[in-house]
Amino acid sequence: MLDTADLLPALHSTFGFSAFRGVQEQVVRRVLAGESLLAVMPTGAGKSLTFQLPAVLMSGTCVVVSPLIALMHDQLRSAEANGVRAASLTSADLDREETVRRFRAGELDLLYVAPERASQPHFRELLGQGKVSLFAIDEAHCVSEWGHDFRPDYRLLRPLMDAFPSAPRIALTATADARTRADILTQLGMAPDAMIVAGFDRPNIRYVIQHRQGGFNQLRDLLKAQCGPGIIYAPTRKKVEDLAERLGEATGRRVLPYHAGLSPEFRAANQAAFVASEDMVIVATVAFGMGIDKPDVRFVAHAGVPKSIESYYQETGRAGRDGDDATAVMFWAAADFALARARLEDVDEARKAGEQARLNALAVLVETGECRRAVLLRHFGEDPPAACGNCDNCLEAPGVADASVIAQKLLSAAFRTGQSFGIGHLEKVLTGNSDERILQRGHDQLSVFGIANEEEARLIRPVARALQARGSLIANEHGGLMLAGDARAILKGDISLNVVIPPAKQGRRKRGTSDGGANPVNDPLFEALRALRRDLAAQAGVPPYVVFHDATLREMAQRRPASMEEMGEISGVGDRKLQAWGEAFLAVVQGF
Repeated sequence: MLDTADLLPALHSTFGFSAFRGVQEQVVRRVLAGESLLAVMPTGAGKSLTFQLPAVLMSGTCVVVSPLIALMHDQLRSAEANGVRAASLTSADLDREETVRRFRAGELDLLYVAPERASQPHFRELLGQGKVSLFAIDEAHCVSEWGHDFRPDYRLLRPLMDAFPSAPRIALTATADARTRADILTQLGMAPDAMIVAGFDRPNIRYVIQHRQGGFNQLRDLLKAQCGPGIIYAPTRKKVEDLAERLGEATGRRVLPYHAGLSPEFRAANQAAFVASEDMVIVATVAFGMGIDKPDVRFVAHAGVPKSIESYYQETGRAGRDGDDATAVMFWAAADFALARARLEDVDEARKAGEQARLNALAVLVETGECRRAVLLRHFGEDPPAACGNCDNCLEAPGVADASVIAQKLLSAAFRTGQSFGIGHLEKVLTGNSDERILQRGHDQLSVFGIANEEEARLIRPVARALQARGSLIANEHGGLMLAGDARAILKGDISLNVVIPPAKQGRRKRGTSDGGANPVNDPLFEALRALRRDLAAQAGVPPYVVFHDATLREMAQRRPASMEEMGEISGVGDRKLQAWGEAFLAVVQGF
């Protein structure tokens, strides 16, 4: 077994790093010791390194099971750029025979496959013709039926791995609560304590959640304020196409759509353009999912509520994987929760309670006046500080009002008017603002007519949003609000309700912005290095970040290496990249 001192030269020569990050070293050491384990590491913490470095050091081939072809190919590009011998066996690969030959000959460090292929008998036969050093199960939450992205084929992997008992197995995920983690260990045949949980915090991401008011204008302003690549998640295919077209026209930026209804060729072209871009925005459904491993995404925006906190964490985690500042913005409305709760009626009974709990947890996140990060991390079983200093509520604390009384009045108004009217009608009833519709139905004669004072009147709509988010009010097919969930407990006073009052708009700092972008000090050398990176990436047919990350270029611009030896000391410059591109970058530095 190699000790840490032996690992560091290999880490530097392969990846250009002088030290491990977080729990990487613990995971690598246990893998090299032949242990099987589950590693739960936040997105951007370098999960792939924990199996790629052992794959380089161990004899044989590491078989990597990954859910999407795009994700495999993205990791392949980065691995090959670092000199790691890698290939994939997918329906999109035309070199199958050569890949099989390389595996049999022991010429591969990494072999990527999808779970659908890995679970087949013919793949097991192929592995028997070579030497397997390690199994790596990426996006391992897909193994568990309690996970937010269950894939049945993942549950068929254990017999394959059991057929190679000398090869340890490592499962990796960024998103798994305690129940999901336990299920992953069981399904993959690992001991209950075979686990390293690194924590879920992504301190470089700023979380911002706002009520959706004129959603298009909010997104337009976000794009104008934010530089760098970004992802906008929209709830429907139609909304994706509409936003992509309108945002492109309104901002002058390149904005492309992505959803499952587009042709495979069109989707592939748009995804490739986004991956290669340094400033493009893509509007997508969640079909634009785990296949994206682009490290320089500067913002992720949700045009509606995601499916769950787990989905939200996974999707926002696509921002800032390079460790630089990034922003996650969600624009939500009560109607999003109404639709989500309606969809729960079609969920299998065995899963309904769990899905309901996930939706309730999401409602707490959007309605809280506390630190967003603290709510998020507590959901995953952590005990974070009360404030993070990098979410909207910490940076600009909202007011929190006890709205229990007005909530009771609103629920009573909904009940007494027959649970058939929307918030506009109920607001008029409560404030005593009669119109022909109210007079015609005699609602001006109800005991709830005009019972809301001026201060309470300002809270009616925020309270309605909060009640709908938590499921205390639900909309019927005609938009009428009906009592549900814990509504009767609120009416009786058994449950209190607090609502968040956003800060006044005047004097508010711009939200959804990261500090300074890729070049915060406007260094011309940095821009010259970026221009060279674009040219070299185009020549090599890879995205710019595969050449070097922005952080590596900033370090070059700051340290200004004067020799190839000094260039090799820059973080992210491994032996293979130094040999391929070191002289070109050194020439640009010397020109300044």
